[in-house]
Order: sequence, then C-alpha cells, then structure tokens
Amino acid sequence: MRFLYGKDVLLTGGSSGIGLAAAELFASNGYTVFAASRNPGGDTKTFPGGGQIRPIALDVRDSLSVETAVETVLSMADIGIVIHCAGIGIACAAEEFPCESVAGLMETNFNGVLRLNSRILPHMRKRGKGLCLIIGSLAGLFPIPFQSHYSASKAALDLYAGAMRMELREYNVKVCLVMPGDTNTGFTDARKYEIDETSPYYEACVKAVKKMENDELGGASPSTVAKILLRLSARKNPPSRITVGFNYKLLVFLHKLLPNKLIEFILVRMYL
Repeated sequence: MRFLYGKDVLLTGGSSGIGLAAAELFASNGYTVFAASRNPGGDTKTFPGGGQIRPIALDVRDSLSVETAVETVLSMADIGIVIHCAGIGIACAAEEFPCESVAGLMETNFNGVLRLNSRILPHMRKRGKGLCLIIGSLAGLFPIPFQSHYSASKAALDLYAGAMRMELREYNVKVCLVMPGDTNTGFTDARKYEIDETSPYYEACVKAVKKMENDELGGASPSTVAKILLRLSARKNPPSRITVGFNYKLLVFLHKLLPNKLIEFILVRMYL
C-alpha cells in the first residue's frame, strides 16, 4: 500500500504548525511535497531516501495565486494527494461582526479549500485516483464561546467534505476530514482578538480565550496530526472523518449521546 496515491503531494499551510510537520514527515517517507504558503522560504530540501520539500508561493485567498501555483506544480508533478492545512482564528463575540476579519477568516479556512480544490480535483479525476485531506477541528462540532466564526468555518468544512466525498466516489478520489483537538502550534499566538475593551463581552471573551490558549499550548504536538495524515495516505478507503487523540474520540462519541443542553452546560463550565 506504499505510495497508494502516488509520491507527489500538494500541501497548504506548509511553513508552520501541522502543515510543516506533515511536509517533513511525508518527505522523510519518500514523498515529494510541494509545501505551499504565502511567504515560502528556503530552497528545496532533500531527505534520506529521496523525499523532498519544495516550497511554493500560494495564497489560498487569491484565485490567481492558486491558479498560478497549481499550474506550476502540475507542470512538474503528478499530484495524487492534496492536504489542506492553512487556517487562521479570531476571537470575538458572536454578536459582533468585524467584517474584514471575518471575511479573511472564511476566505482562508473555507473558501481557500474550495478555491484550491476547484483547480486540483479535475487533475485527480482525470488520473483516476486521489486523496483529499482537510484539517477540520473539534470546534466545528462543538460550539466554542467567542470562537463562533472559527467554529462556523470548520463546521462548513465538515459538510462540504462529506458532500464532496459522495460526489467523487465514481472517480476514485477519496476525501477525509481530520479533526484535531488542542494542538500546540503557532496558531495560538497568531489568533487575533477582534473585540474592543468597551464591549460588554470583553472580560468574558478574554477569560474564555485565555483558557483555550492554555489548553492549546498544553496540547498535542503537530507531529501527532502529521502521523495521522501519513497513515491515511496508505489507506485505500479512508474514513469520512477522523478524530485525533483518544480523549477527543471519547468526546465525539459522547457528543452523539448527550443532549445539547448538557453539552452546552459543560462548555459553559469549561470556558465561562
């Protein structure tokens, strides 16, 4: 089952966090990884065994950037795996609407996935085989206070991935949503607070998000998620979604059993 979908991988968010960890792990296992980011740095890095990381400029928010990058990559490689790791977060009350920040978040977290897939999936259909891995989040399943916009973007990915998985069945292109829990990456420091000190929600927002940040910093290494991605690349029939970590698998199982009021009570106790 080695290199079931081929040896060439296109990956977004490749300069840090889960994306960087995945790029390094895949390359160390013989894959050629086109690690896309807005500001790629360095030259091609070759690993023992012949795997490589090739940095490439790609902004998932920009259609021309995506089109140019995909054309460049496909001129050099037969991409069989695409991994969507690019993502950002903001903190604010659901009532408030920092228009530009919310638009930027959705352009990165949701539309960016759609934008890249619209360019790379036709290639996978024609080759008759492919794998699309999308980094979702448990926040797309559980409504996290003061993370409503982020949670909404990840929930949208869940349904999008499920529908796409059914549509691509006859073309032998597999789709899997990967849902990590708290993970220790630069995502925590990059999260933007889009809430004014005069907001009636300000103190509650800061308290809740600081709790989240502490959980993230104490969370799993991004290599934990990368290992899941690598395992999925060797599966002929990957699951529609997979949760990273036993504790989080248990939470997802309980989510199916517990009433919404109890889940809400637990979340309030955790963050508020």
